[in-house]
Amino acid sequence: MTALRRPDIRGQWGEITLKRLVELSGMTAHVDFTEQHHQTTESGAIRPDMIVHMPERRDIVVDVKTPLDAYLAAVEARDDEQRSVQLRRHAQIVGARVRELSSKQYWSQFENSPEFVVLFLPGDQFLTAALQENQSLIDESLRQNVMLATPTSLVALLKAVAYGWKQTVLADNAAEIRRLGEDLYKRLAVFGEHLGKLGRSLGSSVDSFNKAVGSLEQQVLPAARRFPELGLRVQREMDVLEPVESLTRTPRAAGGEAEFPMDETHSEST
Repeated sequence: MTALRRPDIRGQWGEITLKRLVELSGMTAHVDFTEQHHQTTESGAIRPDMIVHMPERRDIVVDVKTPLDAYLAAVEARDDEQRSVQLRRHAQIVGARVRELSSKQYWSQFENSPEFVVLFLPGDQFLTAALQENQSLIDESLRQNVMLATPTSLVALLKAVAYGWKQTVLADNAAEIRRLGEDLYKRLAVFGEHLGKLGRSLGSSVDSFNKAVGSLEQQVLPAARRFPELGLRVQREMDVLEPVESLTRTPRAAGGEAEFPMDETHSEST
């Protein structure tokens, strides 16, 4: 509690909380968001705490404010009257931060930014306390183009932005996926034609081989096998040549089912 009274510590705490929220929302630094973006304008240099990048090159400017002096004083107050005084001061300080941020007009310094800036309070309780004392605070902020956000509401906004990014990536990839699919389908069709031709060629070769084997076994080898019986010396016996058994698969045209006939033994002889 004592550490949060130091402005530098409060600022660092708010910035760290903001960064943790965008990371938990699924965003990536330097891609989906940029911290401490420095930009030179006609009225001088500006450096908002964060720029959240949206699809179609849109940007949301987020600035962190941690007005805790009066809030901490209210928490530590010893009586209700002192607590009420400090809570009213807290609401006034938050309102002053809204007017201060509105006067910078960040949205006009970024070409693709919507006409509002997000003022982030790193705790829901800080906004709740201010609203209890000034119920029109949100309306006053919106009229000044400032959107008050706490961790709860900012996460909802960041989740919506992250979802938008995912949809954009899918849309960008859809055309490439379709092109690759059409090209792959065409290549598979050509490959199928080549494979069918090879299968038919193999079937024809098997038929020719079996016819040659049948002719050799019936017309040539019977006479050759009689030589040993007539006294001719032979150093090895002639083996019986067997026909080749093949399973022919005939693919149909695109869109049809393949045919798978039974095993056929090609043993025709001449």
